[in-house]
Amino acid sequence: MKRKAQLYEIEQTLPKPNGIYLKIILGNVNVSILNKEEKFKYKDEYEKFKLILSMIGIVMAILNFCVRFRALELSYIFLLVWYYCTLTIRESILKVNGSRIKGWWRLHHFLSTVAAGILLIWPDNETWSHFRNQFMIFNIYISLVQYLQFRYQRGVLYRLKALGERHNMDITIEGFHSWMWRGLSFLLPFLFIGYLFQLYNAYTLFWLSYNVTTTWHVPVLSLMFFILFIGNTLTTISVIPSKFQEKVKLQYRVMSQRLSSQLLNRETEDNQPTNKQD
Repeated sequence: MKRKAQLYEIEQTLPKPNGIYLKIILGNVNVSILNKEEKFKYKDEYEKFKLILSMIGIVMAILNFCVRFRALELSYIFLLVWYYCTLTIRESILKVNGSRIKGWWRLHHFLSTVAAGILLIWPDNETWSHFRNQFMIFNIYISLVQYLQFRYQRGVLYRLKALGERHNMDITIEGFHSWMWRGLSFLLPFLFIGYLFQLYNAYTLFWLSYNVTTTWHVPVLSLMFFILFIGNTLTTISVIPSKFQEKVKLQYRVMSQRLSSQLLNRETEDNQPTNKQD
């Protein structure tokens, strides 16, 4: 295990080839980050980018919910397209530099980019008018969950890094987090409510697809929301058991470290010479 850890550390100092997606987007530009501090910096910038865009998204979604103005709607949806497209590029760079993000979550952002693009070209007709407020409420909720994830992560990752348990490129995702196994019961309800909201969106769009004024955008979006619901739910459920096992291991390790520290302190006290008066 020690030799594997040493080999892994050496491997992280070597440049890695870009994936197909990055080669298409960036060409032959190498995106390997060989310095540990730079990796931490890039990962932190990624998290801050998601937080800032989530807060902007909340404001714009609330404005769209309160005011019906087509230009504002299109601006917000275009922001979503740009946001998810940027995430796919940033996460591909993280993957090249050692991030262990699951394949589904990367695919999730690709699908979200496509869905936002379809929303952007959806005509302003009766079906859109029926769905728009529900869509804005959905985005407000998702942005709030993103904020909770970011705030929770800061404390959790600090504790786990102190124990030497975390990989330096672990990240948050729109769904289950690779680090979310301590205090798991706090965020799981919020996540599953978001997944059920996706299912409700799919259900609403499915019934709207029978409307006379329906265009092809409605059934396609209904299918995409349903796929996102299935993928998010199954991936999260599949990860939960292993994360609970890791939680038990961490608790055992913390207890062992405390016990070892107490024994070491006792031995130190016992070995100290006592002052005797003549």
